[in-house]
Amino acid sequence: MLGIGPTLDMEEVRRAYHRKAKACHPDQFTDEKEIAWAHQQMVHLNQAYEEAVHLVETRAVSPYQQMLSCEDAVELSRRLLTQGEPERALRQLMRADTKNASWYDAQGQVMMALEQYDTAEQSYRRAVRMDPENIRYRRGALDAHTAAKNAASLQGRVRKLLHLKKPGRHE
Repeated sequence: MLGIGPTLDMEEVRRAYHRKAKACHPDQFTDEKEIAWAHQQMVHLNQAYEEAVHLVETRAVSPYQQMLSCEDAVELSRRLLTQGEPERALRQLMRADTKNASWYDAQGQVMMALEQYDTAEQSYRRAVRMDPENIRYRRGALDAHTAAKNAASLQGRVRKLLHLKKPGRHE
């Protein structure tokens, strides 16, 4: 809509927006049909401008904050999880540009490692809804449900209290 390429900077985006806005601004027209058409064009133009600004700002962010493909985010989070770093795994997982069943499965695994069993169960259930035939997702949902139930029991709460009070733990 703006007629610009993907490599422009913010100033070039603004200039392209103003050029297009001058050409189709509703105040330039007197006929009701033309005004309605111009109004629609301005709505689309404003949306295109917001998207272009977002893309320029996203490119300006450091490489550690940029979005990743879903597959790359899942792979990176699984690697960090195996290294015993669930918080970092979750941060990397949140950089995914989309979310699919594999993403929700990875989120469930991270939440299990963080002992956030209810959230893990929700993640696994969403993965199951997306891919109902996947046994791994079903098993993850069942394990998370069981862990949440056990953690909510009196024994589970006592176990957590004892776990938190061990010497050298700073949680």
